Amino acid sequence: MNTHNLPKMLYSYSEGWQDLIQVHPTVAKIFTMYVMPMSLIPPAMFLYSMFATPGAVFPELVPHISVAEALAAAVAFYVAELAMVALMASIIQQMGDVVDAKPPYSESFILAAVAPTPLWLSALALFIPSAWVAGIAVAAAWVASAALIYHGVYPLFKLEDTSKSRLMGSFVLTAGVIAWGALLVVLALAMSMIVGLR
Repeated sequence: MNTHNLPKMLYSYSEGWQDLIQVHPTVAKIFTMYVMPMSLIPPAMFLYSMFATPGAVFPELVPHISVAEALAAAVAFYVAELAMVALMASIIQQMGDVVDAKPPYSESFILAAVAPTPLWLSALALFIPSAWVAGIAVAAAWVASAALIYHGVYPLFKLEDTSKSRLMGSFVLTAGVIAWGALLVVLALAMSMIVGLR
């Protein structure tokens, strides 16, 4: 996927989306060439924030965790992110029944892979040691992800009615919010388990 098309995909039903549809990348290619590298950004930035600017964004843990322990939590979070994209693609495909659409898994996977891009990129805000900056970045990322979902459903699933597209987009966005919350729970559980194993 060409990330230079991403800004256009936020406001257009055709710009960027049609390119993806025409190229029709395989699920394996999207997963290995796009999802896997993009999913590395949040865990890497989490590690950076924990050790380069401790306590600036995330509260300092007591007792302090070691680099190895933080790395184990980051790996668990990374694996959960990868699994969540595949799971979201399956959920999106099943949601097609809501609007009488039968989207193939490949198109559902494209949407599941493209939609979290702003959230992955928002983790780069952790270079600035401020909880306010991180919070604003995440809020802006959610707006951008919602825009990608609403503009991606229509061309990917070949819907003829924009009201059905909005309905489908709302269901996908709700599922995405739940998935994001689940990822945060995974990170919190991984951290507590690592500390508890001492």
